[in-house]
Amino acid sequence: MIKEAVENSPNVKVSYQEIKDYIFRTYGDINEGTINAQIIVCTVNQPSRIHYPENKKPRISKTKYDFLYTVGRGQVVIYNPEEHGVWEITHSNFGKLVVRQQLDEGSIDSQIEMHTETTEDFLFPFEAQLRDFIVQNLSSININCMMLKLFVDENLRDGVEYPTEVGPIDILCVDQNGDFIVFELKLGKGPDRAIGQIARYMGWVKKNIAADKEVKGIIVAKEVDNKLKYAASVVPGISLYEYQIKFLIQHIDLE
Repeated sequence: MIKEAVENSPNVKVSYQEIKDYIFRTYGDINEGTINAQIIVCTVNQPSRIHYPENKKPRISKTKYDFLYTVGRGQVVIYNPEEHGVWEITHSNFGKLVVRQQLDEGSIDSQIEMHTETTEDFLFPFEAQLRDFIVQNLSSININCMMLKLFVDENLRDGVEYPTEVGPIDILCVDQNGDFIVFELKLGKGPDRAIGQIARYMGWVKKNIAADKEVKGIIVAKEVDNKLKYAASVVPGISLYEYQIKFLIQHIDLE
């Protein structure tokens, strides 16, 4: 339906809304969220496409899910590898699944990893690495004695960088009771303004998807100062956590 809508448009660049209008006219009442999700799934240079099940494995973009190319905010064209380059879903040097144009060896991706391996201050080089580490270890994280799992919505979109009207949520989880857990991640010292940010996300989740379930917030930072502690102490449902990294080099006996 989506490819048909783009191919039948009188315009080369087609907006999300034009695609939806065509589908509504041609096929009737189709869920708007499902259409939005499928546009993302099928757009070769859309970073968020990796959060859907169709794009959970590395591949060159030449399958039935690889026919759109984004050319601006909310606008796509039919993907042409000769014009737009060859795009792929692959693992970065950090092990993260990413969307990128095919790169040669010695690319900036490799240079970034080389730099972070030699830095004295062994912090997560990017917030994404902290996020991915937490996601990969959710099964070992207990919040209020509850095990967590990633939230997955009706379009099978997972809770990593979960899109909302007030910005993307770093990680959106549910616990064993079905209550929602909103993670806000900060690489260094957590600023007290993070309270307002996570409160917005919690409010959106409560209004749009939580129904009768509770919504709780977790701020994870390298350092939690007193300003953040005071701010969090008067906001119900928000907890603070610090992360630590230990880096050990041991001598290996050759004998």
